[in-house]
Amino acid sequence: MKINSDLCTGCRKCNIFCPVEAIFEDRENKISIIDLNECVECGNCLRQAGCQVGAIYQQELTWPRSVRSIMSDPLTITKESGIAGRGTEEMKTNDVTGRFRRGYVGVGIEMGRPILGAYFSDVEKVAMAVALFGVEFETCNPLTSLMSDQATGKFMDELLGEKVLSTIIEFTIPIERITGLLKVLKDVSEKIDTVFSLCFASRLDVDEVIPINHILDDAGIWYAPNGKTNVGLGRPLFTEKGEIV
Repeated sequence: MKINSDLCTGCRKCNIFCPVEAIFEDRENKISIIDLNECVECGNCLRQAGCQVGAIYQQELTWPRSVRSIMSDPLTITKESGIAGRGTEEMKTNDVTGRFRRGYVGVGIEMGRPILGAYFSDVEKVAMAVALFGVEFETCNPLTSLMSDQATGKFMDELLGEKVLSTIIEFTIPIERITGLLKVLKDVSEKIDTVFSLCFASRLDVDEVIPINHILDDAGIWYAPNGKTNVGLGRPLFTEKGEIV
């Protein structure tokens, strides 16, 4: 995103709409400027600031900068998933897709959110750490398609300097491996200059208990009591060994 310096009046109303504080004031020229290194191309300033003189505009995005829009702008459609957004539909369509089965947990590592954003150099560190732990990345996730080697979690070199508002590393593992995964993530968290949050998706036990909760309790990890619930209204329903998922 850019600001036309010939049109900008220096009102600074757009500054507060940037989630990563990439818009700053040029006091000498009395205009606002976008730091292109920090801008994640989310489009928020263009859509929400309501610039009275139309000074904010979207420049042509070419590779590799275009990946910023894919991961940061919720209106950008990705060809890999066919949906807008950084990840997949996860458990929202599990009644139809059967993505998460009994005994397994879907894991989403959302990096950069809230506020900070994340450079791909940090995303790569986390991806390579969990790849070494032994996971298979979700192929429908647009992030996975940007890896030069999915076996190691290595990303294309030209992406490492690109910054995104947030992005989600997705994979599925057996429930019994969660404790080991938590240790891996704790270790790698000390090697990155951003934040990440964890999302776990699983089927309820037959007694309607969330199977991963006791693992998180034993590890002393806090988790929000609220979450997303798939109520099974999708059709056609996925079946596993004759059982409706």
